Amino acid sequence: MRNAYCFALILGALQIPGWPQANPAPSKLLDILAEELDRNFQALKKADPAPYFISYAITEDETHAVQASNGALVSANSRKHRYLDVTVRVGSPKLDNYHRIRGEFPRFASGATVSLDDEPNSVKRTLWLETDRVYRAAAQRLIRIRTNQEVKVAEEDNSDDFSVEKPVVARKPVAALTFDREGWSRRVRAWSALYRDFPDVLSSSTAATAQREVKYFVSSEGARLEHGRTFARVLISAYGKAADGMNLSAGETFEAVDPSRLPADKVIQAAVKKSAMQLGDLLRAPLADPFVGPAILSGRAAGVFFHEIFGHRVEGHRQKDEAEGQTFTKSVGQPVLPDFLSVTFDPLRHTQGAVDLNGWYDYDDEGVEARRVGLVENGILKTFLLSRSPIKGFPSSNGHGRKQPGAEVVSRQSNLIVDSGRRVPEAALRKMLIDEVKRQNKPYGLYFEHVTSGYTTTGRRGLQAFTVVPQIVYRVYGDGRADELVRGVDIVGTPLASFAKIAATSDTMQVFNGYCGAESGNVPVSAVAPALLVSDVEIQKKDRSQDLPPILTRPAAARSAQ
Repeated sequence: MRNAYCFALILGALQIPGWPQANPAPSKLLDILAEELDRNFQALKKADPAPYFISYAITEDETHAVQASNGALVSANSRKHRYLDVTVRVGSPKLDNYHRIRGEFPRFASGATVSLDDEPNSVKRTLWLETDRVYRAAAQRLIRIRTNQEVKVAEEDNSDDFSVEKPVVARKPVAALTFDREGWSRRVRAWSALYRDFPDVLSSSTAATAQREVKYFVSSEGARLEHGRTFARVLISAYGKAADGMNLSAGETFEAVDPSRLPADKVIQAAVKKSAMQLGDLLRAPLADPFVGPAILSGRAAGVFFHEIFGHRVEGHRQKDEAEGQTFTKSVGQPVLPDFLSVTFDPLRHTQGAVDLNGWYDYDDEGVEARRVGLVENGILKTFLLSRSPIKGFPSSNGHGRKQPGAEVVSRQSNLIVDSGRRVPEAALRKMLIDEVKRQNKPYGLYFEHVTSGYTTTGRRGLQAFTVVPQIVYRVYGDGRADELVRGVDIVGTPLASFAKIAATSDTMQVFNGYCGAESGNVPVSAVAPALLVSDVEIQKKDRSQDLPPILTRPAAARSAQ
């Protein structure tokens, strides 16, 4: 059974003094990688089985972070690492060591640590040892695969294991990163101190991070790539416990790639106070009961909804793996969504209006150039998200092979964008919800304003189901009463039934930036969508702790000089 967990934290960027800076001097690392790859590839050609493809990928990660709580700094650190992943393919593109054996997920990468210095002897020694290790594991697995094919039932999809792609040679240096630790420490302290004025807040956190990621990639086909990005985040969170033991939280995050586009301090201060007040409202809100009825999902909630119930089911490798549920494998050319909806994945798009997107990249993790992919046009499924692992009817990659260091590439989502041909203003959409409440003779409808995350199961042996985890949910009454905040809600359902219940959308797009976790680790993603009106949504009660709030009163807040 496959579980795709999507940790969707919308993270806000830092206004880092002096960033971005001039491009750094060219790295010698690509030349070092290419030289050792050529040496090892030529030597292993004499082995049996011989490799037909080798690639080296190094990810250089530089991160600076500060975190505060209750007006005091709790952590401050900086780190810089390089991680190496070696890919060795033995056999042939038709059948190689990465061939899936009914649900088995091959792993050869390790994310080995590499020297930060471009010192040839040190780097090449790591490459040599990792290549030897991976080759041995690859050769042994190919033997098992060949044996398995002789004694097992033939697979439905007998397409090749690896596609032929044009090698790309490009260098896009990434701007240097500076981080004023003292300045940001003062800011997160000041933000966290604001929570002291709210007695409902048991604990809180304010954090700021800045990161620079540079990726180096070479292959025996001739690919030579250097690219990456810088980004930064601000995360604020308040935590509390209701009288019945339920743990609750409220917060906000911000993200941008350019300091000129970032929120001012007053915006973050306002978000801190809002999150504290929302937490207090949640603690006193009534518990929601299990319910099925009409609802509106805000654009951000709709983005997570589509990411979970649709996006993971159109990832290419799931169509080929017979352990997967294969919801849409045989649906190309057929309607899978209402005819007024279209879905695109576009890693080349950096912004949506004034909001920076998190799921962009120039090249995927197999060295394939990123490209826009129209998955659904007017409800009709056209293709899948594809890595260099072909599937029946789709022999080539469309630039969506992705992973984190230490994991193996599979097809993954990028920037998911939902377009609608049935758009109405927000006020009209709300009226449609109230009309639907009355038509169904329901006591109320629901409005999902903010969600924190979601996850889905796609495996054949498990339930074809999803869960979206809301944070701010309101009951919307049809008799004119004010909306009522409720707590303890999870959205649950099955994908095919859920799609059919989308009735209309708003005319305003919203962005949900986050990180998605699945077989190939955590990768940055975005979802852009309008608000959705659905005729039926199912909610269930959220699990809760049995522990009561603290017995002791909290300490008096002593003011310290800022």
